[in-house]
Amino acid sequence: MRWLITGAGGMLGRDVVEELTRRGEDVVGLDRSALDITHPEAVGAAVREHRPDLVVNCAAYTAVDDAETDEARALEINGDGPRLLARACAAHDARLIHVSTDYVFSGEAGTAAPYPENHPPAPRTAYGRTKLAGERAVLEELPGASAVVRTAWLYGVHGTNFVRTMIGLEARRDTLDVVDDQRGQPTWSADVAERIADLGPRLGPDAHGVFHATDAGEATWYELAREVFSLLGADPDRVRPTSSAAFPRPAPRPAYSALAHGRWQEIGLPLPRDWRSALHEALPRIRKEGPTS
Repeated sequence: MRWLITGAGGMLGRDVVEELTRRGEDVVGLDRSALDITHPEAVGAAVREHRPDLVVNCAAYTAVDDAETDEARALEINGDGPRLLARACAAHDARLIHVSTDYVFSGEAGTAAPYPENHPPAPRTAYGRTKLAGERAVLEELPGASAVVRTAWLYGVHGTNFVRTMIGLEARRDTLDVVDDQRGQPTWSADVAERIADLGPRLGPDAHGVFHATDAGEATWYELAREVFSLLGADPDRVRPTSSAAFPRPAPRPAYSALAHGRWQEIGLPLPRDWRSALHEALPRIRKEGPTS
């Protein structure tokens, strides 16, 4: 298979390129400077030139708070861009995996169980609305040959993320206040890259639609920070719980956004591992990479 990865300069995009390269796949990664997915001519030219069997769209507008006052631009990247990619894939007989987010759900407190893949979306933020638009565009334009892969709470070796921030703050702060009323699934981006690499060859009439790619289990940001401190050999009690009200943001954060994973078993793939197992493996690699990447 020949793979084309958009948004290949980002944390997940870089991991997808590295995972596919490790597997010996024929892969081309294009970052934002190489391909702006909002330009129809550029999208068409990229697909014609590289002739991929499968495109993975990791390009996105991810500034959740900025999207509240810049929704038109966020929609252009998160909604219109995926539609252009899907149309180009349809024209050149390619398949498409599009990366999305837990923000398509309401994230209300008191949710009884993780959101299944077929749960009705109800985004509460501009970012969530624009990502949902992208999901729908891909599934409409390329039915039977596309997949939407929702993920959440990503951290990784590349770029800025919560785990890397906690590593830095542990060295600089005596104590740290971290939100304890938002619950989700800390997820190593390398695990998502593996899921995407596994899904690609299966994608088709019998394996398409929506999949949830997060690590298993649940935690709050406070619980995640304590786990990071523990793995660093630091006293986790230096991390203190606080509420979302202490850190007001323009866009409301989901109080609960854990995702269920039933679709993977349907296509013969195992359920994801627990987030603690992933963090234990990831943390030494993140520390080795240094404070920035």
